Amino acid sequence: MKIPYLLSVITWLPLVGALIILFAFKKDNARGIKRFATAWFGLVFLVSLALLAYNRAAGGMQFIEDCQWIPIIGARYQMGVDGVAVLLIVLTTLLGVIAALSSWEYIGKREQEYYVLLLLLQAAVVGVFASMDLFLFYLFFEVSLVPMYFLIGIWGGERRLYAAIKFFLYTLVGSVIMLLGVLKMYFLTQDAALTGTITPAVMDNLAAAGTEARAVLDNARAAAGAGGTFNIMFLQALGSVLPMGTMQVLLFFAFAIGFAIKVPMWPFHTWLPDAHVEAPTAGSVILAGILLKLGTYGFFRFNLPMFPEAAKDLSYFHLFGATFGVRHIMVALAIIGIIYGALAAMYFVVVKDGDVKKLVAYSSVSSMGIVMLGLFALNPNGLNGAVLHMINHGIYSAALFLLVGIIYERRHTRKVSEFGGLSHVMPGYATVFLAMTMTAIGLPLLCVFISEFLAMRGAFEAQPWWAAWAALGIILNAGYMLWLYQRMFFGHVDNPKNENLSDMNGREWAYMLPLVLLSLWIGVYPKPFIEYVQRPVNAVVRQVRPDYPFQPSAPQQTPTTARVEHK
Repeated sequence: MKIPYLLSVITWLPLVGALIILFAFKKDNARGIKRFATAWFGLVFLVSLALLAYNRAAGGMQFIEDCQWIPIIGARYQMGVDGVAVLLIVLTTLLGVIAALSSWEYIGKREQEYYVLLLLLQAAVVGVFASMDLFLFYLFFEVSLVPMYFLIGIWGGERRLYAAIKFFLYTLVGSVIMLLGVLKMYFLTQDAALTGTITPAVMDNLAAAGTEARAVLDNARAAAGAGGTFNIMFLQALGSVLPMGTMQVLLFFAFAIGFAIKVPMWPFHTWLPDAHVEAPTAGSVILAGILLKLGTYGFFRFNLPMFPEAAKDLSYFHLFGATFGVRHIMVALAIIGIIYGALAAMYFVVVKDGDVKKLVAYSSVSSMGIVMLGLFALNPNGLNGAVLHMINHGIYSAALFLLVGIIYERRHTRKVSEFGGLSHVMPGYATVFLAMTMTAIGLPLLCVFISEFLAMRGAFEAQPWWAAWAALGIILNAGYMLWLYQRMFFGHVDNPKNENLSDMNGREWAYMLPLVLLSLWIGVYPKPFIEYVQRPVNAVVRQVRPDYPFQPSAPQQTPTTARVEHK
């Protein structure tokens, strides 16, 4: 059964749930609010599963909605998804259910406001992934800051206000810089001499002839001549004819800074450890599992296809007799992030009062560096690995933060030195933690292995030394995760406070098992997941490197019939 306006339903259903909680429940009905919010998140997840009907053989944008919105500036309410966005939206709705369920015991004050903000956050994030209009994308991108700011600032730890303000200011600065790039791209769409040089081959690559996505793209081209457009597909097409020079480089970095802060890439990462440590467990789950992906998704959706010459540039800069390009800068920052994040995470195992949550936070910096390296490998293997690693990182990082939250609820401490021998008193917890530890280090048959393998293979294809440096970070990653597990779970129970800890209860098993099973499924049989992302990835590679020698078996764009609703 096809659901009309499916993307709008998935995007705005959380808002409806937030309004119901706000006006139909009394503040003191904490139990009812928690149960209703969790059930509502579950409903949104079930509806989002309809997106899995996405036609993987056809690719391109599907489930399209196109309505008038702000005609005076050419902004339209346009929504649509490709395979990458489908997986990210389904992951978002799944983690929404898990975040709500994990908060039942942790959140003991102002439950009504908490679940309202959690639902609003999900609506904003889904909107980011579903937007086909850059103005609409930017609106959702900015709105997503507000709920997370309050989640950290109200329900966070002792330094919650500092962490919340730092998070907000960092991301706001990046967004303001990106806004300048958005406006410039909008004005460039009005340049008839420039847009007139867009070739049919570029249009076919972005949206196959005969599809509804192509009809939207053709309409955007006509609208551009009549006063400008924010249509993302047309802006990507415009990137193919944007001349390489100072303007394209500046536009690339205007978008890149906004997204790099979200990822976060080194050296824009310093807000992340504070935000994670102070955020409530559910806040950390959404932050690591979803919000960081807004940055890497932005690079995939905008920086690569909209500024292809800058993305592959190797010679624009000349400094002290050396020549290097934009791509060198991005790869260098990615590799530094991989190694620095791993070393910083290892520090919190070695130091006496090391914080487990801060270790997981820094491991995210390292892991997202692998995503960025895969993206700027600029080949199908690298991009497939990078996109799949976005999903896999969302699975295992969310699981690790949930596991940290479980032990924190029992001991109210996250110091590594406070634990030891936990496998004797919490065998179920130790088993799940081991599964997620093995996932994080990339053990074969678990999800991270295939995504890291593809990303590293792509990096090696681009430049063997890039893969070699990144491999050092992966080795360090295995070192600190195994060391952490050894210190927390092996040996004797030396701390009397740990002797009578209860193992995981039914509710905790309920939200941990789906993540464990997903890790195993993707690790054993990644084919269906790769099929969702393969065609969008190939389209981006063709946009950036039209001469890339695709193998004969590589999927090609073919016409499809997708849903579109006009109003």
